[in-house]
Amino acid sequence: MKKSITFRLLLLLIFIGTGSFAFGQHKTAVAPNLKLLPAGPAWGAVWQQKAAEYDALCFQAYNIAKLRLDELLSKTQDKAPVIVTDIDETVLDNSPYFIERAKLGACYTDPTWIQWTAREACDTVPGASAFLKYAASKGVVVYYVTNRFQVEQIPTLHNLQHFNLPNADEDHLILLNTKDSSKETRRLKVAANHDILLLIGDNLGDFSKAFDHLPINKRKASADKNASEFGKRFIVLPNNMYGGWEDAYYKNASEGVNAKNADLSKFLK
Repeated sequence: MKKSITFRLLLLLIFIGTGSFAFGQHKTAVAPNLKLLPAGPAWGAVWQQKAAEYDALCFQAYNIAKLRLDELLSKTQDKAPVIVTDIDETVLDNSPYFIERAKLGACYTDPTWIQWTAREACDTVPGASAFLKYAASKGVVVYYVTNRFQVEQIPTLHNLQHFNLPNADEDHLILLNTKDSSKETRRLKVAANHDILLLIGDNLGDFSKAFDHLPINKRKASADKNASEFGKRFIVLPNNMYGGWEDAYYKNASEGVNAKNADLSKFLK
């Protein structure tokens, strides 16, 4: 028995030393020259399309949203109750776009994104359609606050309408109308005449200006500060393809035209 244990310990040390042990394999394999783009979003897109865990996280988010909505509707509202939701990776799934770009060895660009949304080919995020229709059945109006461009209005509406999603019309679709990606002004405009019961999104900027345009460490600190709001009024959907975290990474990465391909090794733990 003692000999067997000693032999196993020896094998374990060999595995750790060579990077073959499962816990050390990723760390030794990716550290030296790992690049974020263009392959990074594609891996996230594959996970979004293939992982049952992704579906489960989305269902979990929308199940919580339904519980919270029922709880909030049991109380009296001063104004008409509404939900404010993001669209991309919250209601509509854009993972095929990122896989297509990666196959070309290319990254996101505004023109190719607009071409993609013009195809009106997005599927829905798991759980999104059922929840939004449930909210509508309870008399709750849905506002879609998105950073899609104005030129994307018609194809976006068509894509939402294809799934018979509630309030998929010009009055309830609020697109990007300035160079500032912050959604705060648009949220406040909705809040002026409505009670916003829930905010739903995949990016922290979908919830509050407290998360806008922050570096990595401050984004994390702000999330910690607002911890009690997640699952209460803020409903977060998973998205590891892109987002505010990515913008923050670029600002922390090496300067210059190759910042989006900066070495990730210094950020790995």
